[in-house]
Amino acid sequence: MLKGLYILDEKSFNVIYGPDERRDIEKLVDICGPLYTEKTIGENLSVLKDIDVIFSGWGAPKLDDEFMNAAPNLKAVFYGAGSIKHIVTDAFWDRDIVITSAYAANAIPVSEYTLSQILFSLKRGWYYVLYAKEQKRHAIKQYMPGAYGSTVGLISLGMIGRRVCELLKPFDVDIIAYDPYVSGLDAEKLGVKLVSLDDIFKQSDVVSLHTPWLKETEGMITGRHFSEMKEYSTFINTSRGAIVKEDEMIEVLKKRPDIFALLDVTYPEPPVEGSPLYTLSNVVLTPHIAGSLNNECRRMGRYMVEELQRFIDGQDLKWQITRQKAQILA
Repeated sequence: MLKGLYILDEKSFNVIYGPDERRDIEKLVDICGPLYTEKTIGENLSVLKDIDVIFSGWGAPKLDDEFMNAAPNLKAVFYGAGSIKHIVTDAFWDRDIVITSAYAANAIPVSEYTLSQILFSLKRGWYYVLYAKEQKRHAIKQYMPGAYGSTVGLISLGMIGRRVCELLKPFDVDIIAYDPYVSGLDAEKLGVKLVSLDDIFKQSDVVSLHTPWLKETEGMITGRHFSEMKEYSTFINTSRGAIVKEDEMIEVLKKRPDIFALLDVTYPEPPVEGSPLYTLSNVVLTPHIAGSLNNECRRMGRYMVEELQRFIDGQDLKWQITRQKAQILA
């Protein structure tokens, strides 16, 4: 029987690996100790000597030289969260150890949240909500696109962007997308028209950003893009704040009260004290809630249980991360 440990912070452990997930893991793996955190495993590296598998998530330790040298038998890491970029190192990759992540499970609530905000934005819902709060009276109904025949622009067609495409199919919207790595044939299968990044902002009633944060994508969205948005259109960011030049965005939002920005992520996160993002009437801030929270986290744990079974059965892992893929999913 494989020997394993849970290594992540206590709060993450309780939400990711619930009683059902732990029961199923512990039928297949001999868990050789209590829950370890990044701090406590660093103080007790000797317990790693005979460990075959690790179950982790938010609060995972850095898999550096010291850690890897203490775990000579380690065969697989099951990371019940999204990006692994903050925990893997060359020392880890050089050992050819299997690592799998629940990034696909985390994509589900993000795409569901995005769908809800796209549909609400096509009714200009946040404008009316905030107007009533500020003015203490109903706003007079103004132009709103509505869903039927409107244009939704998606920036990047990774796992989340593709899932948003699928969720939008019943709503009679036209979907356009910018993704230089997607072929015309793939776009056709998704029911999406590929356009330039500039045209996403010029043509869309709602723009939704799903680009990963990479060196190449930092500051990709500029003030010029916001200045070219359609009247009464909305920008949604559930990706990463650093992809947007936020100072430039803020200047345009000050001049264009007709457009809205729904920001679940910012850079820095949260915004600095005194940022106009807190006070602009056409900005809605949420504290990074689109991804898995509370009960939704159990799905990530369940994905890791399923990956464990595949690993034991000698099957290919469905969500395995390679060194190259880790950069794309950063």
